[in-house]
Amino acid sequence: MDRFHFGKHSSSQYNEEMESIRTHLMEMGGLVEKQVGDALQALLAGDSELAEQVLTVEDRVDSLEKKIDEECARVLALRAPAASDLRMLIAVSKCVSDLERIGDESAKIAAMAIQLAQEGESPSGYVEARHIGNHVRRMLHSALDAFARFDADKAVEVAGEDAQIDMEYRSAMRSLVTFMMEDPRSISRVLNVIWTLRSLERVGDHSRNICEQIIYLVKGKDVRHISVDEMEKEVKGKP
Repeated sequence: MDRFHFGKHSSSQYNEEMESIRTHLMEMGGLVEKQVGDALQALLAGDSELAEQVLTVEDRVDSLEKKIDEECARVLALRAPAASDLRMLIAVSKCVSDLERIGDESAKIAAMAIQLAQEGESPSGYVEARHIGNHVRRMLHSALDAFARFDADKAVEVAGEDAQIDMEYRSAMRSLVTFMMEDPRSISRVLNVIWTLRSLERVGDHSRNICEQIIYLVKGKDVRHISVDEMEKEVKGKP
């Protein structure tokens, strides 16, 4: 497997600036990953206090987003980066946007957790939320791990998980719609679970986007808007 390596420069400060950007991205990723896990746990356990903590983390995520954007802009303006360094900055910038949106989805789940906890009894759909939630947590973790390792092959593998999450989401939606039709009194509460499932499905989408940026960074290939099979061919250099 081909391995991506940072360009090393005669200026130690330039090297430090690039490493700082990568480090801050991974810090933001870890924070957002925990946010997703805590939001899901708050929902399933009816833990309003934990959900409130998820909401307070959003400011830290937004602060890191601004910091990384500023660092990327500074390097672009002062260093005129080329080749792998330029791809790194472009990929980081796009990944930061996806991580921030994952943080937003986590906040939505936390808000739903608070509302559902206040209403009492767990509605239908929690089994589906647990299953899909655990799946997207693993997908996000693997995407971040692939970025840390600059592993394009792993990124393709992780990107393929999004299709399975989409199938699980559609199946859960059909089940919950049927449940609401059979018990109209449940509609309000089950709708909150549906919005939660939608947020989890979006976390999967953003995780796939991160995988696409890893492939761009490592291979210099734009694999957005193509199938996973085509993505794999691009990574492995197959015709």
